[in-house]
Amino acid sequence: MAVSWRRAQLVERRPQSATARTLVFDVPGWPGHLPGQHVDVRLTADDGYQAVRSYSLAAPTDGDRIELGVQGVPGGEVSPYLADALPTGTDVEVRGPLGNWFVWRPSTGEPALLVAGGAGIVPLAAMIRAHREAASDAPLSLVYSVRGEDDVWYRDHLGPGHPGLDVRVLYTREPPPGSTREPARVTAADLADPAARLGPSAPVYVCGPTGFVETAADLLTGLGRDPATIRTERFG
Repeated sequence: MAVSWRRAQLVERRPQSATARTLVFDVPGWPGHLPGQHVDVRLTADDGYQAVRSYSLAAPTDGDRIELGVQGVPGGEVSPYLADALPTGTDVEVRGPLGNWFVWRPSTGEPALLVAGGAGIVPLAAMIRAHREAASDAPLSLVYSVRGEDDVWYRDHLGPGHPGLDVRVLYTREPPPGSTREPARVTAADLADPAARLGPSAPVYVCGPTGFVETAADLLTGLGRDPATIRTERFG
């Protein structure tokens, strides 16, 4: 069945980093969604020109309210406008929820490994927040690769105080003072321990730029993970 377009009004914008934003929309009649799903956003100019882009949902279902994570890309046609210029109170159109493979359900009670590169944290944040809301006792591990400390999204959801969540942040360029790991891209050693804690059929969710996702998936299969358990979402 076709998914229809719905009116969505921007009600709040929150910074996540110098260029990343959380955008909160009210969407009358929103049917709900699962952690890991995404929506299409359609903008229509005064002359009728339309642009459509896909953005991940950053939070579990909350009535008619949805949260999107948007990284402003210099020179981009849509993301800089959404991130910083779309006025609060403005209507856009959204279509969704979309995607039924890259989803995690707290009710399964199954451990999972989440692997994020940069803005790829957005759908995984929805999973983490759903895990907390459900008071799930299913262990979650997050391996999160960013350039530097200022590029970390959702700090309030990744800190201590979330039972069952193990977080490791990897820095590729500028590690914070006291870091014991040299700045580098994700390696097999970074994934070995959290992958070893999973059962053979437990899911792994990998999200980020295409190159990051392909590298992480190859490392995981090299560690013995069944490719059928690795679910990927990529952009760029």
